[in-house]
Amino acid sequence: MTDEPITATLLISCRDQKGLVAAVSDFLYRNNGNIIHADQHTDKEEGVFLQRVEWELDGFDVAREEIEGTFKPIALRFGMQWTLHFSDYQPSVAIFVSKLPHCLYDLLGRWRMGEFRGTVPLVISNHEDQREIAESYGVTFHCLPVTADNKAQQENVALKLLEEWDIDTVVLARYMQILSAEFVERYPNRLINIHHSFLPAFAGARPYHQAYERGVKIIGATAHYVTPELDQGPIIEQDVAGVSHRDSVNDLVRKGRDLEKTVLARAVDLHLRNRILVYGNKTVVFD
Repeated sequence: MTDEPITATLLISCRDQKGLVAAVSDFLYRNNGNIIHADQHTDKEEGVFLQRVEWELDGFDVAREEIEGTFKPIALRFGMQWTLHFSDYQPSVAIFVSKLPHCLYDLLGRWRMGEFRGTVPLVISNHEDQREIAESYGVTFHCLPVTADNKAQQENVALKLLEEWDIDTVVLARYMQILSAEFVERYPNRLINIHHSFLPAFAGARPYHQAYERGVKIIGATAHYVTPELDQGPIIEQDVAGVSHRDSVNDLVRKGRDLEKTVLARAVDLHLRNRILVYGNKTVVFD
């Protein structure tokens, strides 16, 4: 990664209108920008234009710290919602986990192997079970047991920890607590959750057992951004696996956990590489 050229990325959404692509392209052309990736999508039903454009900073005529101010008049002219990102910035990620370790193991392993563009300095859990895993990777672990009486207090402690560690993104790696709306609103489109795709058909406890009893033929997993409405946030990534009458409950659980790991990892990777644009309750993923 150190040998790769440093790039800047614009993520843009606005009302669909003439001249959008030309305006962005002209901005980069006039300033000697070398575009290496450019993707766009228009949602005809919503009338929304979305674009991701990435270019090399080397040779670009606008200083890095001046790009935002230079582009701002164009954004104002078209009523754009936009963000600017740089490839050499390492986002800081906190992982929340409860008793199931499979997603935590997978995320920490991928991070250690350099698969993620970011750092993982902090793991928070409502149980002690995963302390050894986190600390074996050199990650600080905090256990914040949650009860009905102390839930709000523990959330405040967690928020302070996230602030102290300057966390950009929170990943719920099978964290089995519902976060308050106040907590969620502190991390809009920066809080990623994973769950099995049986919801809402098999909501509640023991979903794989319920699925087995119904004789399902596929199982799946969904990664999404968290919103105050439980499990209804914009979907980032999904996948399914086939099952048959030969599969036991344990087989369904194993296959389901494999899906949860890979789907969550892909969602985190896409987020950290600034490949996702959220509009309304939907996403466009420029993979």
